[in-house]
Parts: sequence; C-alpha cells; structure tokens
Amino acid sequence: MTGRPSSVRLLWSQIKYQNTLFWRSPVSAFFTIVLPLILLVLFGAIFGSEDVGGGLTVAQFYAPSLAVFGAVSATYTNLGIRTTFARDEGVLKRIRGTPLPPTTYMGGAIGSAVYIAAIAATIMLAVGVIFYGLVVHVEALPALLVTFLMGVSCFAALGLLVAAVAPSGEAASAITNATLLPLAFISDIFIITGDGMPAFLSFIADVFPLKHFAAAFRAAFEPEFVATTNSWLDFFHWGDLAVLLIWTVIGVVLTLRWFSWEPRATEGRRKRRKVPAGT
Repeated sequence: MTGRPSSVRLLWSQIKYQNTLFWRSPVSAFFTIVLPLILLVLFGAIFGSEDVGGGLTVAQFYAPSLAVFGAVSATYTNLGIRTTFARDEGVLKRIRGTPLPPTTYMGGAIGSAVYIAAIAATIMLAVGVIFYGLVVHVEALPALLVTFLMGVSCFAALGLLVAAVAPSGEAASAITNATLLPLAFISDIFIITGDGMPAFLSFIADVFPLKHFAAAFRAAFEPEFVATTNSWLDFFHWGDLAVLLIWTVIGVVLTLRWFSWEPRATEGRRKRRKVPAGT
C-alpha cells in the first residue's frame, strides 16, 4: 500500500497539469508568448538603433518592457480568466469535494502562471541579447530576480482579484483586457511616453503597478544607470518595488474577502431554465 503523495509532489503535479492546459490554448499562448515577440521584432525593424535615452536603443528598450508585458499577461490576464472559467464550469466547486487541498490546486495555478511568465520574459530578453545587443549585467541579476518575482506575485494577486469580482469568464476576459492594454500604452510598454504625455495620464500610470514593474525591471539594462551604480544593491528600485508590494497586499486581502469557489453565472442560467415557457 503506497502512502499519500507529499504536498510538494501534489503541487508539482498541479503545476504540470495547469501548464498542459495553457499550451492546449493557442489563444493564450499567442497573446502571452508570440504577440510580445512579434511586437519586439516589428519595433526593432521600424525604429532600428534610434536612441531613447539611458544609453538604450529602441529595440533594447522594448526587450525588457515586452518581457514584463508577457509576464503580466501570463499572471494577470491568463490566471484571472482561467480561474473564472474554472469556477463557471464547476471545476473549483468539485475540487473542494476531492482529497486535493484547494490551496494546492490554487498554488498549482499560480505556479504555472509564474512558470509561463518566466518563459515569456526569458524569450524576450534572449532575443534582445542575441539580435539587439542588450547587455545583462551579472551584478544586476539579484535585483532582476527580486523585481520579477515581486512583479509576477503582484499581478497574480490582481488576476485572482479579477476572478473574485468578475461574474463570469467572459466578464473576466473583458476586465483584464480593458485594464491591461490601456495601461500598457501609458506605462512605457507599447509607447515610449517621455515627458509629452498629459499629466492626468501620467498620474494614472504612476498609481497602478505596471509602469513600476517595467521601470524597475528595465533599469538594470540601462548603460547610463549601470555606470553610476556602486554595488548590486543600487540596482533595486525600492520605490517601484514598494508600489508592487502595496498592490500585492491589496490584491491578496480583497481576493480573500471576495473569492468564491461556487459558480455564479451558471446559477443564473439554471434559474432562468426553471421559468415556464411563455411567462
């Protein structure tokens, strides 16, 4: 008689299961992996070696920026949408009736999202290094790793918050895209905003965490910034990381308050089916 699998083994099996679900969804894979890569190649081809400040060319600027976008897509968008659809289909409710701890299932979903985020970011940075001369400084790696982990943790928490408040999977898809894409345009992801952006848009970008994730992650690749650092601690953008931490706490607290494992939209459909025809 075999014993019960360890918690680590159960968690790993759930991560692999969630990874399989992700790669079976061509739409998710396209928007998380392929689209940022296409944008990077297009921007690199159109703008070439034009300098954007900080010692970076356009292509070198976009490589870490789109690495952040891919990571956010994997955690915020995909995690929020997939979790909501799993609730709509009764998967979350059934999980609670099995021996698998709900926290292990959710940990697998989050772990898979972080894993996919790491793949997306690595691909963008590798393309930047190989084709556009982006330089990865060894002394910046600790700050890059911490920034990445804090960033994906923040957006994973916010993705689960979307799942907590969205009434259906369709609504979650609308919420994630309607919030992420506009922010990407004003947070130095799709467009290099500079000083010409209206003040109210700059304020909005400063309030939300996407700009701070990108700024802290990208700084480690800026030659002019690297030249002024005296130690590996200088690569940490503490102000940006503080914003990420605040939004992580907000996401976790509100998710724990509002998250439901019970279907919502399906309950409404069942009620409507019970109404006699012609009434």
